[in-house]
Amino acid sequence: MFAGHRAENMPASGASAKQADGGRQLPTSSQPGTANARILVLLATYNGGRYLDEQLGSIFNQSIARVDVLASDDGSSDDTRPKLDVWGRRWTKGDFGVLGGPRQGFSENFRSLIVRAAPSVDTYVAFADQDDVWDADKLAVAVAALPRRQNGPALYGGRSRLIDTAGRQVGMSPLFRFPPSFRNALVQSLAGGNTMVLNPASFALLQESAQRTSFLMHDWWSYLIVSGAGGHVYYDRTPHIGYRQHSENAVGGGIGILYRPRRTWDLLQGRLVRWSDANLESLRACQDLLTKDSRGAIAQFEQLRRAHVFDAPQRLLQAGIYRQTVKGNLAMGIAALLRRL
Repeated sequence: MFAGHRAENMPASGASAKQADGGRQLPTSSQPGTANARILVLLATYNGGRYLDEQLGSIFNQSIARVDVLASDDGSSDDTRPKLDVWGRRWTKGDFGVLGGPRQGFSENFRSLIVRAAPSVDTYVAFADQDDVWDADKLAVAVAALPRRQNGPALYGGRSRLIDTAGRQVGMSPLFRFPPSFRNALVQSLAGGNTMVLNPASFALLQESAQRTSFLMHDWWSYLIVSGAGGHVYYDRTPHIGYRQHSENAVGGGIGILYRPRRTWDLLQGRLVRWSDANLESLRACQDLLTKDSRGAIAQFEQLRRAHVFDAPQRLLQAGIYRQTVKGNLAMGIAALLRRL
């Protein structure tokens, strides 16, 4: 166990689990087959002992019977590693393995997990942070939404409840309403990796890409490579996870009155330029995995980034590249004028 298209812009699913493109009903977690699915959870840890028991307890209490865990500890100096060893000895839902991480940051820790994992051909793969709390139906809801291998790559992600250090709800992650697509992924990540589940074909694609290139963030890269290869992307508007907010978050959930202005300011100051440079470099290493339409979108995006100030608005419209909110698109338009994409 532990040893490695056609573009579809699938709209977001609402609380009723209907797709926005005509109201197609998604499967629900109570339908046959979900309880018997097998899932491998890739857990990245680093000095997370304070919250680790609660997180692993919520993973153990998933309604799906078979849940394997592969953890990569990135050199913790607290009690994280001993706790992982204890959980490994008493884990009865499947396999539980613990690896040493590369000690190059959280993104490389997840990449090492992706590269080293060896799930069976019928296993779904989920990402887990060390400090969250999962609803008991989190994995079952995701599996119910995802097709198996015969339908190609598919990725599930969704909204989160934001919780504080004591587990109290303090907010919600932003609600996205526009359809997921590669042209959105070029300028924005869609969902936290802690919400994501990949079907077997999707993980095989992700693993191939991770063997070729590093990436900024595992969740953004998963969205980019799956949508870019023509896979289905499902966005669930109903949260099934408590995403813990604290000062040690590698990436925060975006709460607080200053969050959105700050993100817009970061975009205008050029942070998106650096992110785009990194993402495009990684995508070049995986061009043969992408659809013709996705390669065309990359070319349009690169032309947009070089466009003269007077040509930028027209090129932005022609490219069909968008963010998930009206304000976000307005800020992106300004950034295009300033050549900050």
